[in-house]
Amino acid sequence: MDADVRDLRAADHLLHTLAAELALPEGAFGCTHLVRGERPRVTLSLALPSEPLLRTAQERLTAGGHEVSPGAPDAVGRAVIYPGVSALTGTLTVADVLSRSAIDRVTVLGTPGRPAPDTPLMTAGHVRPQWLDGELVLTAMPAVGGTLVPFEVPEPTPCCADH
Repeated sequence: MDADVRDLRAADHLLHTLAAELALPEGAFGCTHLVRGERPRVTLSLALPSEPLLRTAQERLTAGGHEVSPGAPDAVGRAVIYPGVSALTGTLTVADVLSRSAIDRVTVLGTPGRPAPDTPLMTAGHVRPQWLDGELVLTAMPAVGGTLVPFEVPEPTPCCADH
């Protein structure tokens, strides 16, 4: 769906609003996709657990004035809504993240292997994995005291903010 959104925070908010309006079931996925080129923007995709639910969502979105087309814009969507996302709050172990959500794998920037299952991950309530080669992968980075944090932070500092 192309809602002419220009930034990720607005796209996240729109996905949550649409999920509430459409009463999306637990098995739903809502992703953002960066579109570059002449008109840079963030598009949205929804994947629902059944064809009838998908058709109903498409009809309701189209009736609401949204431009809807079939399929995802690319295979590298950034997941905002996915099974288990609501359980990913506070500090959890990597094993907890994998068992409580649809996330398939956790990787750590700058390291070749996977983190140990008992490694703590401080979520800050903002966990945005990406689809990579058919797997939902959360990229994390090392933090204080041997913990990890998701690579994407909820409120990033704009580039050159101190100038």
